[in-house]
Amino acid sequence: MRYILVLFWSFALGQVVGYIGGALSNGSYDFMWTAIISLIAGVIILFIGHFALPKKDTSKPVHQ
Repeated sequence: MRYILVLFWSFALGQVVGYIGGALSNGSYDFMWTAIISLIAGVIILFIGHFALPKKDTSKPVHQ
């Protein structure tokens, strides 16, 4: 579920940033390119989150 939420929010915020960025630079706003770039950024964020978190140690400690 968190993967879907990350992709949703990266899409939504990417559209906002793309629209405002296009308006500020007197450029055009392209929905498809903005959607593609924002979803690629979301996937990169998911990869970073997956590999950056330390793995939980599930081994039991040895008691003496």
